[in-house]
Amino acid sequence: MQMGLLSDTKSPRLLEAGRRRLRLPRLAAAALLALLTGGSCMPYLHQHMLTPQPARLGAEIAGNELWHRLPSPVGKTIVAVYKFRDQTGQYRLLETGASFSTVVTQGATSILLRALEESQWFESIERENIGNLLNERKIIRSAQSEYAAQTGKQPAPLASMLFASIILEGGIISYDSNIITGGGGLRYFGAGASGQYRQDRVTVYLRAISTNTGRIMKTVYTSKTILSQQLSAGVFQFVDFKRLLETETGITYNEPSEMAVKEAIEKSVQALILEGIKDKFWAPRDTAERHGPAMLAYLREKTENLSIDALGRVEQPRRAGIGLGISGGLQRYQGDYSTPLNRGVAELTLRWQASPAGSVFLNAGRGQLAAGPGGSYFSQVFDYAEAGGLIRLLPSDRFTPFLLVGGGATLREGRAGLYRVLPHAVTGIGAEYLLGNRLGLSLTLDNHYYFSDQLDLLAQGSYNDYYWGARLGAVFYVGRLSRSRAASPP
Repeated sequence: MQMGLLSDTKSPRLLEAGRRRLRLPRLAAAALLALLTGGSCMPYLHQHMLTPQPARLGAEIAGNELWHRLPSPVGKTIVAVYKFRDQTGQYRLLETGASFSTVVTQGATSILLRALEESQWFESIERENIGNLLNERKIIRSAQSEYAAQTGKQPAPLASMLFASIILEGGIISYDSNIITGGGGLRYFGAGASGQYRQDRVTVYLRAISTNTGRIMKTVYTSKTILSQQLSAGVFQFVDFKRLLETETGITYNEPSEMAVKEAIEKSVQALILEGIKDKFWAPRDTAERHGPAMLAYLREKTENLSIDALGRVEQPRRAGIGLGISGGLQRYQGDYSTPLNRGVAELTLRWQASPAGSVFLNAGRGQLAAGPGGSYFSQVFDYAEAGGLIRLLPSDRFTPFLLVGGGATLREGRAGLYRVLPHAVTGIGAEYLLGNRLGLSLTLDNHYYFSDQLDLLAQGSYNDYYWGARLGAVFYVGRLSRSRAASPP
């Protein structure tokens, strides 16, 4: 009966407590709803749901700028393209399996012919559907014969077909899916957002063949990444008693694979032209352009490409042989006394680069450990020195996580006799970011574990004393960098 009475009367005290509990989520939901509405308007402004859009010229990414940077030729070279096709053999993957639609375009020949035309260096002749052209010429000759038989007049003969001095071969030889995938999200009290991304890559090979000798004059290859992103956010929240707020929004962007193939083919044509100029297969109108801005930019890109891995990251030595650093932070005692406190620490470090991925370090520091209100239980200043090794997980990047392990000794200040010097082991993780070629900022979280339980001069429990430390520091690298592949001539 009492429960029924409470349920029927809906006690004002209970309702007021419920409103107080819902007040913060309600404000959070309203703020997130405003954020979703404002942040999601822009994608919706690009949609045309009410009116169909007229046909337009094909989108140009960087093609016009690419061709404008090229020098002008002495004369156009006649080239033939029989078939520039998809050689990957891959079909588009769906959630239910593979479809009969190919993952890349089957019209790469048309893309290549347009790129050759836009470059102004080549004159293309029809070879992909030459059978249609020959049939049409037969029809014309037949019509001309009939006309001559009926009128007795001889029509003008057909012009001879052009022949090519160079045949272009190759194709789309690779389409790699999911070379990088990732994402992240956050949800709190029914409100949250998430994002995912994926990166694919298409690779194109192009070669020029002399029709006079059959020699392969030059082969180039280019690649282009294809990015896909998905962003979504939503709210599922009770904003009041028996009132539920639910909203969601999102946007997905898939870079068109046809545009990626187009960019890769245009880049391969540009590379073929510049390689031909360098090897004197054809010549620019202005001979100074052999060493002009376009050629220098291409050679620079080709040289830098020697130090770039498959994911587009630059692989080259980043840090010189010697590193001098200083850091400061906080450390927290963990021992036999309760109520541990955070106290400051300062440290000097010297690093010697044994390899790009590994370093040997020497540290010397001074700090304090304390426990109890105001350090009333335990308070002591310590000096320490330690040595060990540091392993970088991404040695060729500006940003790299690292692991460290080592050992050393801690000197208790102001005390003589037993337990003044305590050996310890140190392990830690951290991250470093290079602001330039010489200066790096680092953040480290480490643990100092002692081989005895006498750090606080109190031996209790089953574990030895230890402490945690968090440090923010700077390292200045001196000396010469190792010679990298990017510094070598092409």
